[in-house]
Amino acid sequence: MEVSVEQSKTIQTRLVLPSDTNHLGTIFGGTVLAYIDEIAAISAMRHARKAVVTVSIDKVDFISSAKVGDILKLEAFVYSTGRTSMKVFVKVETEDLFTGEHHLTTTCFLTMVAIDQNKKPTPVPKVIIREQEEQIVQLYQQNKRNNKA
Repeated sequence: MEVSVEQSKTIQTRLVLPSDTNHLGTIFGGTVLAYIDEIAAISAMRHARKAVVTVSIDKVDFISSAKVGDILKLEAFVYSTGRTSMKVFVKVETEDLFTGEHHLTTTCFLTMVAIDQNKKPTPVPKVIIREQEEQIVQLYQQNKRNNKA
């Protein structure tokens, strides 16, 4: 069975509140990671139509900060599948409420595994990824490799 990438595409919007931030008024990295893990799980569950667990956060890049009052927009989709695993890409952007400007803050690659009622890994459908999403993932993976050097 094969499933379109569209089935897993998930978007969330959140407001950065003072309780989400550190003494500098910027969002805690751990808070962003919790949001990323949640949206990745939702995306993977939408793809597999099964419960999932996070196996790994393969790569996180914190590019810029979000501050109190910013809107966070998180986007996620499954871009690759194994027998029981799914690779999920998550992108986080900020939107300034007053100017409408958007800025990339974080990108992340995660691996999720589908589980059955006994909490054992279970097969997932293959993903059919569109060229647009494939290009997005390749661009971020290339940037990831370039930043290692």
